[in-house]
Amino acid sequence: MGLIVQKFGGSSVANAERIKNVAQIVTDTYAQGNMVVVVVSAQGDTTDDLIEKAKEINPNASPREMDVLLSTGEQISISLLSMAIEALGFPVKSLTGWQAGFLTKSTHGSARINKINKERIENELGKKNIVVVAGFQGINRYDDITTLGRGGSDTSAVALAAALHADCCQIYTDVDGVYTADPRLVKNARKLDEVSYDEMLELASLGAQVLHNRSVEMAKKYSVKLHVLSSLNRGVPGTEIKEVVDMEKMLIKGVARDNDVARISLIGVPDRPGVAFKLFSLLAANKINVDIILQSVGRNNTKDISFTTSRSHMKQTVELLETQLGSLNAERVEYGDNISKISIVGAGMQTHFGVASKMFEALSDAGINIQMISTSEIKISVLIDINDSERALNVIHDAFIV
Repeated sequence: MGLIVQKFGGSSVANAERIKNVAQIVTDTYAQGNMVVVVVSAQGDTTDDLIEKAKEINPNASPREMDVLLSTGEQISISLLSMAIEALGFPVKSLTGWQAGFLTKSTHGSARINKINKERIENELGKKNIVVVAGFQGINRYDDITTLGRGGSDTSAVALAAALHADCCQIYTDVDGVYTADPRLVKNARKLDEVSYDEMLELASLGAQVLHNRSVEMAKKYSVKLHVLSSLNRGVPGTEIKEVVDMEKMLIKGVARDNDVARISLIGVPDRPGVAFKLFSLLAANKINVDIILQSVGRNNTKDISFTTSRSHMKQTVELLETQLGSLNAERVEYGDNISKISIVGAGMQTHFGVASKMFEALSDAGINIQMISTSEIKISVLIDINDSERALNVIHDAFIV
């Protein structure tokens, strides 16, 4: 007998038929002699619908009240799924995030998990109950409801698997596993049988939407066995995320696109020590995350510094920098969000020459201009015009994988 944590996304529980399908998957796992803990997301577009409802009442609602509202989506899911499991004749108990013992930091909208008090869940498992837990949520030290950010149910599931020392954490989605690219955009995309934690973390961070990047980071940290499966096509084996995979098997594991990118440039800053520190400490103090950073070669005792952030942070960042032009001794701020980040990921590129040139050649042959470049040991990212992004995905995928 094992302990299995299963997570089902919003599309997997979008309607009554799919909830009944999920209930069948859960009870089949339980009937095989396993203890089962299930984590579910809000149904379909429920979270987006709740956000729109809030805007109708108060477009500037406090983060605390938004968390109170958004947490209800998952509560609907756990109750409906538990009813479906009951209808099949199996013992079940639904728990909200705070009932399940999720204690988080106080930041509303993107809280981090501090600890899971697992006594309640272990007590329910001891009674032979299937436990259905609301993902994406917890409670802070002030007893306020918090949410973990979009995609946070993946993190809830992995955190539970780590705390309970589960034998496996199964992430069920509406796709058959992790693909070499988004199959909706790249017709020749291939499903991967396995991928390393590091590769999956990069893919998740770079725009692949199968897993929340924080969940992969946590799975690696606590050696959680992670398996991505389809809730709609149970005959497909899915993708296993593990510590080490055969790097000789495939040089590049995936190509990802992220359109949630804005580029900001600070023009004509003094070419002297401490300027970059002053700029990025200012951004950090205002909780603005940056990604790709490019600094030009100095000229006439000045240089330009460009960086990327999310589109949602562009307005705030530009306004902040424009108020600080004097203290930064910069000439002006330039910005734009008509860009896309295209990335290739693969542990195999560490031991192979010519990966970057092959990527750049594919873009050159397609007439696609590169605006910025960022590299690490297992990934290369480029910024291009957003109108070229789908074509870039396909030509790069063809160059490396097909």
